[in-house]
Order: sequence, then C-alpha cells, then structure tokens
Amino acid sequence: MLEIPLWKKISLWAVTLALAAAALPSLLAPEGIDLGEDAPQVNLGLDLAGGSHLLLEAKPEDVAQQRLENMEEAVKTALEAASPEIEYGDTSRADGVFSFILDSAADIDRARGVLEPLMMGEGLRQEWDLSVVDGQRMVLTPTDSGQATALNSAMEGAVEVVRRRIDLLGTREPTIIRQGDTRIVVQVPGLQDPLALKEQLGQTAQLEFKLVDQQALPTNTQAGIANPGSQIFPYQTGSDMEGQFEAVKRLGGIRGDSLINARAGVDQRNNENIVNIQFDQQGGQKFAQLSTENVGQRFAIILDGEVISAPFFNEPILGGSAQISGSFTAESANQLAISLQSGALPVPLTVIEERTVGPDLGAESIRSALIAMIIGSMAVIALMIASYGRFGVYATIALVFNVLILLGVMAIGNFTLTLPGIAGFVLTIGAAVDANVLINERIREERKRGRKVITAIENGYKEASRAIYDANITNLIAGVLLFWFGSGPIRGFAVVLVIGLMTSVFTAVTLTKMWVSGYLSAKRPKDLNI
Repeated sequence: MLEIPLWKKISLWAVTLALAAAALPSLLAPEGIDLGEDAPQVNLGLDLAGGSHLLLEAKPEDVAQQRLENMEEAVKTALEAASPEIEYGDTSRADGVFSFILDSAADIDRARGVLEPLMMGEGLRQEWDLSVVDGQRMVLTPTDSGQATALNSAMEGAVEVVRRRIDLLGTREPTIIRQGDTRIVVQVPGLQDPLALKEQLGQTAQLEFKLVDQQALPTNTQAGIANPGSQIFPYQTGSDMEGQFEAVKRLGGIRGDSLINARAGVDQRNNENIVNIQFDQQGGQKFAQLSTENVGQRFAIILDGEVISAPFFNEPILGGSAQISGSFTAESANQLAISLQSGALPVPLTVIEERTVGPDLGAESIRSALIAMIIGSMAVIALMIASYGRFGVYATIALVFNVLILLGVMAIGNFTLTLPGIAGFVLTIGAAVDANVLINERIREERKRGRKVITAIENGYKEASRAIYDANITNLIAGVLLFWFGSGPIRGFAVVLVIGLMTSVFTAVTLTKMWVSGYLSAKRPKDLNI
C-alpha cells in the first residue's frame, strides 16, 4: 500500500534535509562565505583547484645496494651468534654480490647452515644464491626474482612514506599512485609552490647512528682514505663543519627504522633548535646497549649520507629517547621531524618532472559545468512538467534534492571532485529523472487498463521499481569496478557515478512515493492528469 507511517516520513525528511544541509558549505564557499573549518566540504582535484604535480623516480641499483648492505649486517650478526663463533674476513660488495672468506675451511658446512635461512624470503622463496669459490670464499648472489620483489616492496613502501609526509604537511586529498615499476606520481591540489613539497619528498630521511673510528688519522679522513671496516661521510651542507669529513665504523651501528616519534623542539640549555626522537622497545634496547658499551667514545648521527653531528656518549642513554642537534632553523628542524616521523624512504627518489597547475582552467571548467547543468536541468524540468503535470513537479523537486544530497554525501565522505567527476555529475542529473519517467509511464499504462487511481499508482511504483533497481545495480557494479581498477580521473568519475546512482534512486523513488502518498491522502483524486 502507498500509506506511509508518520515515523517513516519524519525519518525520510530528516535524512534528506541533513544531507542537503551538508552541501551548503560547498555551495557557499565560492561566494566567500565561511561556515568554519569543521564544516564538511567537497574537495576540488588538481584539475579544478590547481596545485603541484611531481613525478618521482627510484633507481633499481639503489635498492640492490641497500640489499647488499642489509645482507652484510645480517651475515655478521648470524656468524657472530654461532656457537662457537665463525671467524671470517676480507668482505666485499663488488659486482652486485656479497662475499667473504672464512678463516677455516672446516667451517664451510656450519656457515652454510647458519646462512641458509637468510637467503629465503616470504613463502620460502629463494632470494639469494650461496656458492663457495676458491676453497673458502662464500659468495651470496641476489636472484632476479628476489631483486624484483625487493624493488616492488621498496616502491610500495615509498608510496606509503610519501603519503604520510604529505598528510603531515596538512594537505588534503593528494593523488599518489605508482607509474610503472620505478616511478611515483604525486599531485597535491591547492599547493601552488612545489618547492617545499620537493624538499620534503626528496629527503630520504635515512637516519643512522655509527661509532666514530677512533683509529682513523685526520689527514687520511680528509683525503678520503678509510681504514678497513670503516667508511667516510661528509658533514652536512650548511653546518659549521661543512667541508669536513668523519670516518665511522661501517657495521655495528643503529638505523632509524625503529623510530616511533620525532618532534621539533628547543634545547633549554642553549636555545638551540633540536629534534627529539623516540625509539620503539627493540630500538631503545639497541641504543642503550650501544651507548653503554661505548661510554666516552664519539658516535656520528648520519642523515641521508651526511653527518649532522658527532657527540660523545658521556653516559648510557636509557629509555629509548635521544635528541638530534645541528645547525637547524625552526623550519628545518620541523621538516626533519616530519620526515623522521613518517619513516625513511626505502629507496631515494629523484624528481624528474614537476609542474604547477593554475586554478584558471578549473574555474572555467566549473563555470562551463554549471552552465551545462542549468541549461540541462531547465530543459529536463520543462519536459517533465509538460509531460506529467503534478508528477513532473514531484520529479523536479526530487531532481533538486538529488543534486544537494549528492554534494552533501561527497562533502561528508571528504571525496574529491575532479573534471571527469563533473562529467559524471552532469550525467547523473540527466539520468536522475529516468526512474520517474519509468514510474509515470507505468502509471499511465495502468490507467489505460482501467485501474483505479490508487491501484494504478501502487502498481506503477511496484512494477517500475524492479526495472529501476536492476538497471542501477548493473551500473553500480560498473562504477565500483571503475573505481577499483581505475586511477586518477577514472576514479573521480566513478565516485560521482556510484554516489549519484544511489541518491537518484532515493530521491526519484522513495521521496516521490512519499509525496504522492501525501497527495492521495489529502486530495483523494478521482482521476490523474498524467
């Protein structure tokens, strides 16, 4: 029956008006009316609001080099943990492989057993090949599949780090997608100056704590000559020590992978800008052990291959907290804190393309879309009222609410409206009255068959709803697949399409049925002008 209980009418009106009200901030914002930061508002994409576009690229050889360094550290730990310890020396990372010579040929089988677990990846996948040459030299060679997996994992991790850094910068709805095997596209709407974005994303933020080589001669260090087992890093550009170098022990340090917090601050003793860091439990234990075993020795704080400072371990540092000091300004300290807190990039990224998109094209697109919407809506409204009279008026009111509810849902969901999304918006408006056309034509047929008014309307809504739901479900499936497999502009179109399908069914079927029910209850018409 068409009778709708009062509680249901109140509920439908409450939902309708609440969603329509959520569209107001988006409609009033272009007029300069500010309803507050907490008001929901539709975000505009890069093609509408303008912004910055960057194309980042990683080098596969950087990933390969990092894997060799990680393997050398893992081999050292594993052989030292063997009982008894397996002695070795003459390590090398030349030609893309890691090799070392055992002190005793009798340890070959034992070393092989210790190292075999290190060569397997997830799912027992072979990621390294182990061979023995010249009697005692063990050679670890990365497999092609292992290298490909490592590159893919590094790029996936880089995407997440980039996303976290942009979120910490306070931007909204960025587009961050992979392009090919080694590239990442970053689009940030509303950001007209890409310089700060480049600096933030280009910083690898690989933090390391390494013991200073106390045996290194200053003259050799400045000449770039390192002792066996050591390496040389330059001091940070712009610091008081710029142009100087520091020799550090290559193994046995701590990386910043286990950082859980980083915040910019000021040292109350000398009013110097610093970055306070906090390790997780495992990292805190390693840092405590390193500081306890090396009290009185210097350690270097290295960020992205440059020494920030090289202080002394004056006492054991317990609790997992430390601070990084250097020639920081308040802004650079904050940028470093953001980079460290978001995590280190698994692989360095280089900006190979950048451009700034102005908002003029977007403003013109919005203006053109509004004109198209107004003209199209007026034509649809005129046709509906001329064809169906009172029922055409109901369809027109439903069309207006459909636009408002669609905007309101996008604002509440914090969705982004793009140029293809506007196309989907206009398409939704054009298709929004399809359901009413089906319903009204079905009611006409029922009347021609001699059905009474109430029966004709009831059958019209019941029979037409089946076709409406079937058609919209198939379109909904297509929209979901577009969103799932698409990216960028395709997703922008799919979002508006999917939401528009649901709102149009709600307004064209559910709301108009409520209004028609109220009309029948109040007027009790004997005939219909439809």
